Amino acid sequence: MKLTIFGASGATGTTLVQQALAAGHEVTAVVRDPARLAIPAHPRLEVVTADVLDPAAISPAVDGAGAVLSAVGPGTGASTLRQDSTRSIIQAMQKTGTRRLLIVSGSVVADEGESAFMHYLLKPLVRRTFLRHVCADMRNAEDEVHRSNLDWTILRPPSLTSKAARGTYRTAIDRNLPRGFSIPRADLAAYMLTLLDDPSASGRHIAIAS
Repeated sequence: MKLTIFGASGATGTTLVQQALAAGHEVTAVVRDPARLAIPAHPRLEVVTADVLDPAAISPAVDGAGAVLSAVGPGTGASTLRQDSTRSIIQAMQKTGTRRLLIVSGSVVADEGESAFMHYLLKPLVRRTFLRHVCADMRNAEDEVHRSNLDWTILRPPSLTSKAARGTYRTAIDRNLPRGFSIPRADLAAYMLTLLDDPSASGRHIAIAS
């Protein structure tokens, strides 16, 4: 499949690009600074330098893609980078007629499926303190997706690590996982690629954790 990946120079995006190429996909990696993309040249890799916040600039990169994957990370402080980039990507996809969108959000945005400790104590605390801006940005980005007419899937992992892939993980539909504290980026990327043309994942929020 022809894939377009945003946030490609970040840790999760880099892993997605590597695994997509290894699986035989054609990849367009959209980056702001190509010098930060730590992936060697590849015959099925096209690197596009563009500002993800500019729909007109990224439209050529999503035109003709079988699926678009966004691994755009958080900005700094009270950033709205996730929301703004998601809105821009959606506008570009709508302009070009590209339909399939998978984005990485986070388990912090939802409580369904959590233990009482997480639901009533820990999560409300972190949402009010050090993750308040990140959580707000993730929720607003998800709202942008919900309002779109695209064929979307939202991934909600917990803390992402750079550990080697375990090859096994747990998933849940429209609810979080109990004791879902972390997952290697490599496992998240591998799972995302299995969802590219999975109709059962359309319009779903999928939790994934080790």
